[in-house]
Amino acid sequence: MTGSPTSAEIWAAVRAQRAAVPALWADFDFDAPAERFTTDPAVRSTIPPAHEAKRAKILANSELVERLRAYSMMGDVTADAYAALMATRKFRELIDMLERACDQGIEAVPDAPPELADFIADMENTPDWLDMALVERGAKLERNGTAHIAPFAVRGAFIATFMNEYAALPMALTGTLSDNAAARRVKETANFFAVTTLPGALKRFGPGFKAAAMVRLMHSMVRFNIARRPHLWDRTKYGFPIPQVDQMPAGLINIFLLSYRLIAEGRDQFTSDERAIVEFARYRCRLLGLPEALLPTTPQGIVDIMNVRAATLRAGFDDRTCGSLVRATMAAQLWEGDGLRLQVFRRVEQSFSRVFFLKNFMNNDRAATEAVGVRVSATDLALAGFAGLWIAGTMSAYRLAARLPGLAAAADRRLIGKIGALLKHYGHAEFVVYEHRPAASSQPVQAAA
Repeated sequence: MTGSPTSAEIWAAVRAQRAAVPALWADFDFDAPAERFTTDPAVRSTIPPAHEAKRAKILANSELVERLRAYSMMGDVTADAYAALMATRKFRELIDMLERACDQGIEAVPDAPPELADFIADMENTPDWLDMALVERGAKLERNGTAHIAPFAVRGAFIATFMNEYAALPMALTGTLSDNAAARRVKETANFFAVTTLPGALKRFGPGFKAAAMVRLMHSMVRFNIARRPHLWDRTKYGFPIPQVDQMPAGLINIFLLSYRLIAEGRDQFTSDERAIVEFARYRCRLLGLPEALLPTTPQGIVDIMNVRAATLRAGFDDRTCGSLVRATMAAQLWEGDGLRLQVFRRVEQSFSRVFFLKNFMNNDRAATEAVGVRVSATDLALAGFAGLWIAGTMSAYRLAARLPGLAAAADRRLIGKIGALLKHYGHAEFVVYEHRPAASSQPVQAAA
């Protein structure tokens, strides 16, 4: 990427976190290696088994490997500094001030702390490459999938980070192991990704801008809680909590799959519609705090950076952490209410989620899937198949309508209405950080507590 910082510059920024946020990182050794990051060919990584043979070639990109090594030690300096105020202020107060600053501007917050001003200024600092019209176009193109795929796939997609103990532990420490907490987290995640597709959502006073700020604060509050309880966090094993590289999968997965398919087709450039979707994803990630160096612009660049992340993250599945999170998420009651239509949808959604999990995270291995507590039956496969046909047919109809001048505007209004209905169901995203409750065991936490 043109203008990307050098590895030395990135490492300087990583180490500068000690001085920038001393309340969290004054005693953190950013130069000590962590078990989670590995380039050892004898150590299994999170590269899918079908692509393991490509790992050596992926790791040969030494510049990109070093970039991700550095960003595996990088948090969110401005949001972390604001979250560090929890040492002297109630977190509800911090949330209220951030909400007001997002809704009305920093000048509307009486006696706003400088950390909040810096946080808002960082989000308002739009990058030179930003084309808001292109972002809006990308959001419009994403509305079809948000309205029709997301309701079925959100549960299955949410568990992606749970399949690796190094990335999953922060979530376990926030108390997300119960069914109720898991349901709340899934709905908050779905709320964020849905609201960002609405018209104007990512503009300065849009709801997506505010949602991104709240997600950043939530992550930083988790880091604060971990930093003040070092006995719960094995630094030599897990490294830095919720590093920037762990934000990439959720933010880039759509354009990674798009880029992967494009390259398989022999193309190396995005179409105009594809470019709009990419720029929408990149700006949403920028609002979430990801640095530009982790947001490539080309199909090959996107595939490369995601592959390096997978090839350097050590594989590990601890059932107390990963298994508990998977089972809680799969068992969570996401869709409440009565009525035959809702009951049918609820049953189909559960089957679709199980099959989605089987195919996307368990390499279609039903025995291994059942071993982590998710049983996929023949009925699940059938219902998921029917749902897939319905989704494909419905989305095709909306894509056709979008190309017809007499129907395009009406179809988009209908999609906006569908997303609005989903948001009402998901409810208000509280983005509450749950206090850790120590387990009965006195052993140091290396899994879920």
